[in-house]
Amino acid sequence: MKQSLQFPKTNKEMEPSSTPLNKAPLHSIRSLHTVVFNRIFAVIYTLALLCLLYHHALKLLNSTTLPSFFVSISMFISDILLGFMWITAQGFRICPVTRQEFPENLEKIVDRKDFPALDIFICTADPYKEPPINVVNTALSVMAYDYPTEKLSIYVSDDGGSELTLCAFMEAAKFGTHWLGFCRENKVMDRCPDAYFRRQYTMNSQTEKIKIMYEYMKKRVENVVESGRIDEYITSEEERQAFSKWTKGFSRQDHPAVIQVLLESGKDKDVTGHSMPNLIYVSRQKSSTSPHHFKAGALNTLLRVSATMTNGPIILTQDCDMFSNDPKTPYNLLCYLMDPSIRPKLAYVQFPQCFHGLNKNDIYSSEMKRWFHINPKGMDGLFGPDNMGSGCFFVRRALFGGPSESSFVQPEMARLSPDYAVNGSIKSEYILDLANHVAGCDYENRTNWGTKMGFRYGSLVEDYYTGYHLHSQGWKSIFCHPKRPAFLGDIPNSLFDVVNQGIRWSIGLLEVAFSKYSPLTFGMRALGPRMSLCYAHYAFSPTWSIPITIYAFLPQLTLLNKMYIFPQVSDPWFFLYVFLFLGAYGQDCLEFILAQGTFARWWNEQRIWIIRGLSNYFFGSLEFIIKNMGFATHGFNVTSKVVDDEQSKRYDQGIFEFGVHSPIFFPLATAAIINLVALLGGTMQILKGGNLDDVFVQLFVAGFAMLNCLPIYEAMILRPDKGRMPTKTTIISIFLAWSLYLVASLIL
Repeated sequence: MKQSLQFPKTNKEMEPSSTPLNKAPLHSIRSLHTVVFNRIFAVIYTLALLCLLYHHALKLLNSTTLPSFFVSISMFISDILLGFMWITAQGFRICPVTRQEFPENLEKIVDRKDFPALDIFICTADPYKEPPINVVNTALSVMAYDYPTEKLSIYVSDDGGSELTLCAFMEAAKFGTHWLGFCRENKVMDRCPDAYFRRQYTMNSQTEKIKIMYEYMKKRVENVVESGRIDEYITSEEERQAFSKWTKGFSRQDHPAVIQVLLESGKDKDVTGHSMPNLIYVSRQKSSTSPHHFKAGALNTLLRVSATMTNGPIILTQDCDMFSNDPKTPYNLLCYLMDPSIRPKLAYVQFPQCFHGLNKNDIYSSEMKRWFHINPKGMDGLFGPDNMGSGCFFVRRALFGGPSESSFVQPEMARLSPDYAVNGSIKSEYILDLANHVAGCDYENRTNWGTKMGFRYGSLVEDYYTGYHLHSQGWKSIFCHPKRPAFLGDIPNSLFDVVNQGIRWSIGLLEVAFSKYSPLTFGMRALGPRMSLCYAHYAFSPTWSIPITIYAFLPQLTLLNKMYIFPQVSDPWFFLYVFLFLGAYGQDCLEFILAQGTFARWWNEQRIWIIRGLSNYFFGSLEFIIKNMGFATHGFNVTSKVVDDEQSKRYDQGIFEFGVHSPIFFPLATAAIINLVALLGGTMQILKGGNLDDVFVQLFVAGFAMLNCLPIYEAMILRPDKGRMPTKTTIISIFLAWSLYLVASLIL
């Protein structure tokens, strides 16, 4: 088998005088209409921020007591950080663009037989938190791409080294020989079996037959995981040999490399006689004494293993729970790869992460519209969007050096070069031996892997960090957002899973923010101010925990102690606060709604922003500090993808799910109690003859916070279901709130 690693020449390259790309364009780009407004508003708002800092400076100079100085400096720090984060967000608003692809024109430029080979990486790590049947559905959806199957290779990385996952994919390979033919003959759009059978489909004998086969396969896979045994599912000696490496000493953290070819293109056929794509199971070698580098390490192993077996010039990285929703997605990709004006510096094309199963108002803001849809358009007008980890098509060459640099691959391992042409069967002893060699846990020692080559090490958010380094090397990227989502993923349906996942992101982002590659230093030099602002906004986002925490507690505690820290309503400075609040929230809401959002979803997004500030941003920052002080931390945790029926029902009804006792909920519950008491206490002060002008802003802050805390009050007091706030958490939070009040009374 020999793969061509060169992109086919387009007519434009062969005939410079003719311009078929202009007559039949593959893509278009235009600036968003909000650009002028954004720039004018940025100037006005920046001037208002400077006025606010001047006001804070005056208050600090006029502070005559220690309590007033403490309050003034706290509010000063809070507003500086809020202002800093607002300024970094302007990087996204300077020149946002939107693109459109015309894949129907692709055949006028290039023939299907000249499409570049595509290697697809799917990563999973735990069969109990990431059910293998979900991973199987993801793999089947991309195996069924409307793409030449001889140019498709799917690599499944099992970082948990579980024989249960391998067994599941053996079942998937058998079912796939029927599923791919069914999709092709019936021109199915939903090529994820689970998604296809959940939606309306044409009922006939063929459909009923394939559904029975899928249910049979699904049951076998789920039974394997439930029983934890594979013996009864092994049907041949060849399959038995595949599990020979799972010996008595085999463990999750210490085991040899396992590479198993489940399907080989050109040799394995589907039931209609068409060739199947390559399907390869990979579990890298692990040792308790060697670094693992989490997902980035697994991806680099796949990068090397795939280089020895197929070496496709295009690589798709895909999360195990993000299935393909459009079989023609690669055509959108090729609209950019086949444009010679873009190709030389193009590192990757990023599709947005989209999700199915969201409830009406998206109570946890799982859609993450700002991160996955709005901000990438802003970066697309600069160097291109950051890497989101999933749904990203990389040019393999970009992972081996800058646009004008030679490959960092050492001469003795030239077979890993992106220009190397693979010859021979992927089941040959020579290729498998080489693949096992490069999957070894010590292979990267004294090499450039993870630093100058491959997916980058040094941060738990390896996707963001890799995209940042590629842009810093001079590569560019493109944000491709077709009307039909290219990929759809699962969303967590409990608040604990939402914020627990965010702790890892927070630690990883801070690792970049305070490293030698900080966007404020290294980024400014490598990317310039506008692009570095975008990356700085992400890197420093966990610092939001500081102003959010201050605003959640300090105005309320000072109100309860009859200390008034904001301007009176009759004071001209009051209107500055009004403008800054309404300006920031108004612009944010407008952008969200213009991006086809709703007001209810925007409200939940800003509510989750506050919740994150008091939970995962707070605990992530704390863990980052502890880690840098040399103390052990929890490390990487896989987010559970297991669906609980009762949780799903409550989620569909728009009810927040707490359910578990965890310290991560203490700041949330404590803040909810403090704000409720402060609102009641402030109201009592007015009823007893207090001046509304003095307390208005603090009452407003407490009331606004209380409005955002309504789901917390409901979970603490009104709900009897299992998703309520645990009584233990509520009692501890009441104690913490009381303690804070006593401490504040002593200080203030």
